[in-house]
Amino acid sequence: MSGPRERLLYVPCIQRSPGKHDYLATVDVDPSSPTRLRVVHRLHVPNPRDELHHSGWDACSSCHCDPTVRRSHLVLPCLNSDRIYVVNVSEPREPRLAAVVEPEEMHAVDCGAPHTSHCLASGEIMISTMGNAEGDARGSFVLLDAKTFQFKGTWPKDDQTAPMGYDFWYQPYHNVMISTEWGAPKAFRTGFQLSHLQEGLYGRRLNVWDWEERVLKQSIDLGEDGKIPLEVRFLHDPKEAQGFVGCALSSSVFRFFKGESGEWEAEKVIQVRPKTVAGWALPEMPGLITDILISLDDRYLYFSNWLQGDIRQYDITDRAHPKLVGQVFVSGALVKGGPVTLVHDPEGREQPEKLTVKGVEVEGGPQMIQLSLDGKRLYLTTSLFSAWDAQFYPDMLEYGRPFRKGSVMLQIDVDTENGGLTVNPDFLVDFGQEPDGPVLAHEIRPKRKGTERDLPSLSEEIGENVVHEEDHENCRKDVKDGLKVVDAK
Repeated sequence: MSGPRERLLYVPCIQRSPGKHDYLATVDVDPSSPTRLRVVHRLHVPNPRDELHHSGWDACSSCHCDPTVRRSHLVLPCLNSDRIYVVNVSEPREPRLAAVVEPEEMHAVDCGAPHTSHCLASGEIMISTMGNAEGDARGSFVLLDAKTFQFKGTWPKDDQTAPMGYDFWYQPYHNVMISTEWGAPKAFRTGFQLSHLQEGLYGRRLNVWDWEERVLKQSIDLGEDGKIPLEVRFLHDPKEAQGFVGCALSSSVFRFFKGESGEWEAEKVIQVRPKTVAGWALPEMPGLITDILISLDDRYLYFSNWLQGDIRQYDITDRAHPKLVGQVFVSGALVKGGPVTLVHDPEGREQPEKLTVKGVEVEGGPQMIQLSLDGKRLYLTTSLFSAWDAQFYPDMLEYGRPFRKGSVMLQIDVDTENGGLTVNPDFLVDFGQEPDGPVLAHEIRPKRKGTERDLPSLSEEIGENVVHEEDHENCRKDVKDGLKVVDAK
């Protein structure tokens, strides 16, 4: 695997204190820079209580063969306000606000709680939505023009919807898009409650869409072992008709694949077993898998257990039988000296120590993760969603009150030859020490090439070992046909 090294990281930072606004932090991670590991710019959004969450580029490898396309803007959907911001990063160290899609435009098509954004080869940006204007569950997708950022309406044919929404990824090579399900916004926005699960307000399905026809053609019920399927990842090789999805509450990973009949199927391939505890809300604590990604060479799968506190690395060269090859603990809800006592660990481990990096105790657990193109650096943050942070990690913040300690960003060093994960003791960005008070840092989006085009080629995006010459020769045809080569994340 190869590709340019990340120089800057863009990180949404959430502030829930009255009168304060979220912002996009620009973090310098260039090893040669005098400002390395510092926030060098903060772009505050103009509205309070938006809850910035994930971000996406205006262009990706689907558009690589169009010489006019530049990766110049970030799309920032807001979970609580139903608003979408577009940020110009053509001056990488000084992003500026370029456009805003207001909630009224979303509500006019009965969509809300926007989440994941991906570029399309058509010159559009597609964003998944999880609810309607009232906060009820409703899985749909909206479109923006990738040049003007004008709101264009919904993507599905005849305004068809899935029962719930969250993440999605498309693979036109197989004429398919797969979307996942978190839950009803009116449920998850108030924190996690078991009664909401029992009322059916959280999902457990993979929804399979016909990419060309834009219609929902199949729903795969993952059952009790697949509750709250969140992040979905196809393999990076666009000719592979399979991928993986992490199921948060069940703490499991399913492999999805195209069966012999042409229908899509799913099978559980990883299970993180719950730990018996005392002093917690329930007698057993799940791992709570909240993020998942695949290395560009399709060799390793990584995921974070936000509650149990570990990051895991699996060798997936045998797709149906992943093998655990790396694991490291990054605090979590089970640390020694905390309110929770470990009664029994089915894996035979002792209660982990709270992680300290550069003299700072890490609050929360590993949550969002981002892998460098060469696979050697895995970045992470510790905040999930402000309402859930307050519920499960009150030392990070107290809900409705100023944040107490905020979140951090760390780097995990990865052994790409034999497998293995190690916390880098010299890398820490402490968002608890921000000038305007502690904040919750969430997703990590790398900027790699300064003011250059920064649009990956096929070889950079999916790994040289799986790219063939005919793929490059047919690049323009692939773009025309809508080939999606999956981003690193």
